[in-house]
Amino acid sequence: MHVADIKKYFPIFNQQVNGHPLTYLDSAASSQKPIQVIEAIKRYYERDNANVHRGVHTLSSRATDAYEQARVKTARFIHARSEKEIVFTRGTTTAINLVASSFAKAICREGDEIVMTPMEHHSNLIPWQQVAAATGATLSYIPLQSDGTIDMQDVKNTLSERTKIVAISHISNVLGVVNPVKEIIHQAHRKGAIVLVDGAQSIPHMAVDVQDLDCDFYTFSGHKMCGPTGIGVLYGKRELLQTMQPIEFGGEMIDHVDLYSATWRESPWRFEGGTPMIAGAIGLGAAIDFLNEVGMEHIEAHDADLLHYAVQQLSSIKDVVIYGPLANRKSLITFNVGSIHPHDMATILDSSGVAVRAGHHCCQPLMRWLDVSATVRASFYVYNTREDVDRLINAILLAKKLFMEDGGDSKDRVL
Repeated sequence: MHVADIKKYFPIFNQQVNGHPLTYLDSAASSQKPIQVIEAIKRYYERDNANVHRGVHTLSSRATDAYEQARVKTARFIHARSEKEIVFTRGTTTAINLVASSFAKAICREGDEIVMTPMEHHSNLIPWQQVAAATGATLSYIPLQSDGTIDMQDVKNTLSERTKIVAISHISNVLGVVNPVKEIIHQAHRKGAIVLVDGAQSIPHMAVDVQDLDCDFYTFSGHKMCGPTGIGVLYGKRELLQTMQPIEFGGEMIDHVDLYSATWRESPWRFEGGTPMIAGAIGLGAAIDFLNEVGMEHIEAHDADLLHYAVQQLSSIKDVVIYGPLANRKSLITFNVGSIHPHDMATILDSSGVAVRAGHHCCQPLMRWLDVSATVRASFYVYNTREDVDRLINAILLAKKLFMEDGGDSKDRVL
């Protein structure tokens, strides 16, 4: 499958928005879905709709096979040792909260440290604040360099013998920076710490090998990688998952129940109480098939070319400030243009059919570090083209003409 032909697999692009072709540049929030994923979900509901694990009839057997096959596909996609290391959740947020509530609260004590960075998404910040409040552990932060990158000497200086948990994003959803997680994991393990990696932004854009990283936990969401909403993944080393207690109780996650006590199934099923996200898991499996067919190496190369072009074009516009490093970044650009409020910019872009994100991106501490209240974020994926970047640039120039006195500055080049 050639990347240049990818867009035809996404039905949502067969429309206009405000009289313009849809230019979707908000994939960091949620990606679009190829027809293969939509059809897989439709096929389940039309042909195999039944509960999993509980029935011996044909529909239940087929649904169970499809659900568990999605677990196998996910394990292979991230190179886990076993599908038993894959827990299906509602998304990255739920996966992180599961580790925080079930694992971290059991091992953290007063005086222990939980290490993070100021760039973390609220979903990888607030759960650890709650762990600290409940256990007496303290929060420590690896400082950022002036361009938003992490220096390994700062990592070594922040980690200590008291560090119990390190929670870090693989790629920042604001800065686009690729953090040196493999090196951070190595240093954390030398201190005896457990590492959780927030892979929500990395898993759609690069090949991930959890065994090579040697991370203890890795979390991501299906909806950012061409899959449906409401399905996510917690990868955990088997020996760690087996020590964790479930935090939701009910049907299917039990081994034995009597009137006064109960025992749990082995992981991952002990964490999937009740009717699981069957259609979501099947859709995720179809998304993984799609990404494998395209090839993660081709997706990564396409992303790099598109991002390089976008940075070049944005940098040519007077008054544009790009946040984060210009190199060692993936898939997104966060920026502001002069005194134009990000929400105003996003509104004008939308009038041209260009969809971007504006706001604090669930990273308020990082916004304060950047000394801004909000930014505009354009994020790219496999279905985007240079033509989409050109439309973004022209829409930004239109916004400048509307909001800035020198909007027609000769230094701005219209594509």
